[in-house]
Amino acid sequence: MSSRLIGVGVGPGDPELVTVKGVNALRAADVVVVPVMDTGERGRAEATVLHYVGAEKIVRVVFALNERTDRARREAAWDAAGERVAGLLREHAAVAFATIGDPNVYSTFTYLAQTVGALVPGTVVETVPGITAMQDLAARSGAVLTEGTEPLTLVPVTAGAAVLKEALHGPGTVVAYKFGRQAAEVAEALRENGRLDDAVWGSALGLPEESVRPAGELDGAPLPYLSTLIAPARREGGRGGKL
Repeated sequence: MSSRLIGVGVGPGDPELVTVKGVNALRAADVVVVPVMDTGERGRAEATVLHYVGAEKIVRVVFALNERTDRARREAAWDAAGERVAGLLREHAAVAFATIGDPNVYSTFTYLAQTVGALVPGTVVETVPGITAMQDLAARSGAVLTEGTEPLTLVPVTAGAAVLKEALHGPGTVVAYKFGRQAAEVAEALRENGRLDDAVWGSALGLPEESVRPAGELDGAPLPYLSTLIAPARREGGRGGKL
């Protein structure tokens, strides 16, 4: 039988936001892999998983998640992680990989699955969806993501502030991920497009250090890397105006 690699989305940090299917997948797997930085501290995914499975079932695999500039070093870490997980799949029928958010939205699981697929041909890859940071921030802030015919645009600011500026020129709601280190540029882009007043940002959602604030309070100071921004669509015409 082929081994199974299951990417399980465990949400943005609040353990209560892991789905029932996600919990069942974690508990049914033979081992649960969690990504950690090369500095070794416990990551958000591992902290969440520990609410549902014992530490003896968890395998910590370094992904060098704090590496932003050295592509060769980052890819070497992906290769080493893939080799480690490939070894686990040769020993076990089912290996789960816990990732914050959703495994199909800007997730390290994508890189892992590609690497493992080449190392262990025939591996069955599955995913269990998870709650995303934009959904959690919308719930915690009261921001409505979409109505009627409005589009929703999700951009990673790591691709450059220009990508965000282009999205803000368009219709609908814009969500920006990973904007913390470019907070000043993001605030200016919102101001230029007249979208600062309605926007909201959040970080560490569901954790003790959680922060959910109006974007108008951005003062240019750097924020946590995994900060999320919602700039709601301009809405006129009252209820159902976008239908």
